[in-house]
Amino acid sequence: MTQHLTIVDHPLVQHKLSLMREKETSTAGFRQLLREISLLLAYEVTRELPLTTKVIETPLCEMDAPVLAGRKLALVSILRAGNGLLDGMLDLIPSARVGFVGLYRDEETLKPVQYYCKLPGDLGKRLVIAVDPMLATGNSSAAAIDLMKEAGATDIRFLCLLAAPEGVARMKEAHPDVPIVTAALDEKLNEKGYIVPGLGDAGDRMFGTK
Repeated sequence: MTQHLTIVDHPLVQHKLSLMREKETSTAGFRQLLREISLLLAYEVTRELPLTTKVIETPLCEMDAPVLAGRKLALVSILRAGNGLLDGMLDLIPSARVGFVGLYRDEETLKPVQYYCKLPGDLGKRLVIAVDPMLATGNSSAAAIDLMKEAGATDIRFLCLLAAPEGVARMKEAHPDVPIVTAALDEKLNEKGYIVPGLGDAGDRMFGTK
């Protein structure tokens, strides 16, 4: 992928995102929509996966058929909200290796604090897709990608549902080699670091917590 930022403007993505933004959407509805939209976003972020061929037998004849090349890709969920995107992506790519990075945002400083990191092996030989619904300040996302690079990852893409201009700029500054795929680039961050118009706290809405 050559673009730093790709906005997936598919009508189904935009429609489902609008339903997710509505404050009346239930926890169960939000969770289901997130799973559905993640399938559509996964389609876009994996568009350029390398292919090779192998000989197979169809019911009629032998053929050279296209199959994915190289090691199975790795999906890394930035906890906790990343798990909502992860579930849908695993429906599409069930053989992917899975990792988790746990970061929470200090409400005073808005800086990320790490509390967990478990990543698959051989990251340098895999395409790594980091997933987090919200790219707000970009601090947590940049810190998570730092950890992935420290573990050997060299080919990383970042997938999110919503991005703020501030988060995109922060990621471009910290990791210009990591393309971002998102469903929408929103207007701004508010004084508390939330995306506006946004959809609120994705983790709270997905898990029914406050």
